[in-house]
Amino acid sequence: MSSKVRVATMWFSGCSGCHMSFLDLDERLIEFAELAELVYSPIVDPKEIPDGIDVALIEGTVNTTEQLAQLREIREKARIVVAFGDCAITGNVPSMRNPRPRDEVLRTVYGGGEIPGLEDGAVPALLPRALPLQAYVRVDHYIPGCPPDADRIWKFIVTLIKEGKPRLEGEEIRFG
Repeated sequence: MSSKVRVATMWFSGCSGCHMSFLDLDERLIEFAELAELVYSPIVDPKEIPDGIDVALIEGTVNTTEQLAQLREIREKARIVVAFGDCAITGNVPSMRNPRPRDEVLRTVYGGGEIPGLEDGAVPALLPRALPLQAYVRVDHYIPGCPPDADRIWKFIVTLIKEGKPRLEGEEIRFG
């Protein structure tokens, strides 16, 4: 049995910039691999969310029924859930659609005729509002930034793994 921390990452509605910053850890990814096992992530392409996740870093706003189901599943399977970046924390850019009714947004995007996203089908239904993670599940920690830079991510991960809780301070906890 591995003594490594089991880490999952996931992204919902957003730009994937938080995952790009994670990859910007560069050579620190080698040290990360010594401390943790990446068991689920869009960068490793697993098909199912595994059980026994220690830490889940989740990027983006919850925008569809599929994302909401995935969020609830990973919350059940993860000991610690981290809102990873400003979209996951505040809704940020994806939530700019919220003042307009969902149906109006979809009709504007798709025009006339059959509108995908109003109900679940080939395309997951768009939720009435794009909301941050804590609107649906308990979030244990937050990594602010749009996107958070690699140094902030690294300090968060290392202090969480080695000290049992993350230690961000000063400029590291500012949004933006």
